[in-house]
Amino acid sequence: MANAIEINNLTKYYGKTKGIENVTFSVEEGEIFGFIGPNGAGKSTTIRTILALIYPTSGEAKIFGMNCIKQAPEIAKRVGYLPSEVFYYDGMKVKDLLNYSASFYKKDCRRRIKELAGLLDLDLTRKIDDLSYGNKKKVGIVQGLLHSPDLIILDEPTSGLEPLMQQTFFNLLQEENKRGATILMSSHILSEVQRLCDRVAIIKDGTIIKLEKIATLQEHSYKRIEFEINGELPGGYFEIDGVNDFKLEGETYSFIYKGDINAMTLKLSGIALSNLWIDEPDLEEIFLHYYSNKEA
Repeated sequence: MANAIEINNLTKYYGKTKGIENVTFSVEEGEIFGFIGPNGAGKSTTIRTILALIYPTSGEAKIFGMNCIKQAPEIAKRVGYLPSEVFYYDGMKVKDLLNYSASFYKKDCRRRIKELAGLLDLDLTRKIDDLSYGNKKKVGIVQGLLHSPDLIILDEPTSGLEPLMQQTFFNLLQEENKRGATILMSSHILSEVQRLCDRVAIIKDGTIIKLEKIATLQEHSYKRIEFEINGELPGGYFEIDGVNDFKLEGETYSFIYKGDINAMTLKLSGIALSNLWIDEPDLEEIFLHYYSNKEA
């Protein structure tokens, strides 16, 4: 299958400060590809570079076989982009902004704008400066999808969206993918890419440290477990395989666990719990306990 995106040794320095270095990966046409890493890892720099919003120090990138710098105007016609932060002219109405955006494409986008606005519960008649951050993010989503692009690039797309709207947005992306669109989605939230993506590239400190299938990532699933107890914890009770970073802060014990959650639930049932929290750890913690050790 042909590649929608090909990135080869892409490097960007800001003076002497490294943004990204020797980033290399490809995204197949029709794929939903995740690009994950902690905040500040280089995700946005990579995306802005392949979109020719900033120029690389070295290396190259291609979209649909076209050079991202030399053929940027032609590429832009086929790409929809949602940046991590959206900024607009406050005095404009939503519909005026979207109609202006649509004017750059040689197609009638009015029907699609109405469809997307209805799906996202976005009022087209309001002024931009009257919108909440979440509604401004919806404007960005419509702006990125109104021309039915062949490639959709999303940088931290769910920030500002409340949970029900996030689900609507994920459903919309799956429909766009069924239509044939390729999707590259960056995130620092592992669960977002796990539910949508086929493969992921993991970036840390400006460097790709892993290319994985989602199925492989799920085999290395981690949980953050916190609890409070009535009484004292028996000495060495959690000195077992899969438990990392065990600590006590105030009255709360916590640790990162990799392993059979049923076995851990049974272990927890053996102590007198007064409170229990089980969450997905953030990527920084996962890197600390797995990827940094394996790939350092």
